[in-house]
Parts: sequence; structure tokens; C-alpha cells
Amino acid sequence: MGKTVLILGAHGRFGHHATVAFNSAGWTVRSFDRSRDNLMQAAQGVQVIVAGWNPAYPDWASQLPGLHKQIRQAALAADATVILPGNLYVFGAETPAPWGEDSPHRAQNPLGRIRVELEAAYRRDGVRTILLRAGDFLDTRASGNWFDRMMAPSLAKDKLTYPGRTDADHAWAYLPDLTRAAVQLAEARQGLARFEDIPFPGYTLTGAQMAGHLSAALGRAISVKQMAWWPLSFARLVMPVAKHLLEMRYLWNVPHQLDGSKFERLLPNFQHTPVAHALATAASPVLAGKAKPSGMTAEA
Repeated sequence: MGKTVLILGAHGRFGHHATVAFNSAGWTVRSFDRSRDNLMQAAQGVQVIVAGWNPAYPDWASQLPGLHKQIRQAALAADATVILPGNLYVFGAETPAPWGEDSPHRAQNPLGRIRVELEAAYRRDGVRTILLRAGDFLDTRASGNWFDRMMAPSLAKDKLTYPGRTDADHAWAYLPDLTRAAVQLAEARQGLARFEDIPFPGYTLTGAQMAGHLSAALGRAISVKQMAWWPLSFARLVMPVAKHLLEMRYLWNVPHQLDGSKFERLLPNFQHTPVAHALATAASPVLAGKAKPSGMTAEA
């Protein structure tokens, strides 16, 4: 069985870590360059396509449908399996947790509807798909995500800035673990259904629990302070991404977690990185002053 993977968005969060994980597992890795490559040609002879393209929130409506239509067409032509990073936006605030493969997609907000329709198109078109669904990312580098951009900078002052209720469960995924799981699922793809929706359990943490783990990892007491949202409300006039961050604010106040039963059935021996180690690794570049000065960028 061939082991060649095409990574779309190799310099993004998911794509970067997928490149590392597939390389480490002995796959032949092709990175796609949109400035020069043709997707149909690049996909020929590959067994897996990692759909890591993810434009900024303000460009989702205009770009995501077209980009993923190209991916579906290329995957069907090559009979390749698409690894599709999924998020929690499809569920909306009214779907009871835990969220699993059978949970209804009730989102009515614009970003949520885009994701609902995007996922449905892969199933409708019969593309071989492993939709690996995860919560917010914990990265090993400062990549402009929620944790390193908004939450961790105040750790230098022994505080964790939290965007919502500090007692509400919230789903997190450590990117090296998530992409290592993607490789293992890709290697097991012949035994999977044509379309698989697989929630990645990752970590379920309240803000208070996260502060406790960080206290243990950093060796000093970390308290929690709530983030002020009013600057983002004012910033909507000059920062287009702000209105989309406000649109998704409910995820910080609606308790949720991902149902990991299917994941554990498919990969029963998967070893998750201990949460304190993942958090310390995610905090390290921020505390070292390597956080990106740019604003927030979209999750998967």
C-alpha cells in the first residue's frame, strides 16, 4: 500500500504538524505551493491529501467553498483519502454535549453554516474522507491562536487570561497529538467507512483547571482573570476578524466536550501527551517573547 501524502497548507498550524508527523512515520510527503502547482496534477499518485488550507475568518465565505471544491475534485480523480480537520462550529450553542459523530449540526451563525455545508459536501460527493474533529489548538510555536495570542501572555505576571466562564468545560487539542492521530487513521484507512466523522477527545478543561495544570507545569501559582471583550467590540470597525471572534464567543461560555468513544475504539493504544506537558510547551514560546505581534488568525 502506497504511503504518499499531499499537504495543503504546509506552513499553517495543522499542515505544519501534519508534515512533521507524516515524515516521522516514513511517508513520502509532498507540499503544495499554490503559486506554482496544479492541484489535479499534484494529487496524482498520492494516497492521502491533508486539507490544511484555512484562510482568515473574513475570507471564509468567499474562499472556503471554492478551495474545498478543488480538493474534492482532486481527491475523487486520484481516489485519495482526504484528512479534513474539523472544528466545533457545526454544533451551535443548542446541541447538547458531549459532541460526537451523531450529534446534530444546529449552527445558524455564518461561520457555523459555512462549516456545516463544507462537511456535508464531502459526504454528498462521495469523497473518501477522515474528518478529524477537534477543539481549540495548543501549538508548540506561537501561531496566533487563542492560547498564545490572548490567554498566555499574562502568564509572565502569573495570570491566565480566560475568554469566558472559568467553570465551563472547553475542548482542547495538542497539535502534535492531533496530527499523529491523523497519520494513524490514514494508515488504517482501508478499514474505515468512506466518510468518517471522528471526534478527537484531546483535553476537556475549565479555565480554573487549566490554571491549575499551568501552576504545576511552571512551578508557580497561576490565577485566572477574565478577558475583557469590549476592545474587540470597538475593533470591529477597523479589524474585520473581530466580528467573527465575537460571533464565536459563545463557545467560551457553553460547556462542551468531545465524545472520544469512537476515537478510542479506532485507536485503542493511542497515547495522549500529558496535559501539563502540552500546556507548558504551548506557553514556552510566549514566555520566551516569541509570540506573533499580528492579530488572531482562524482555527481549523
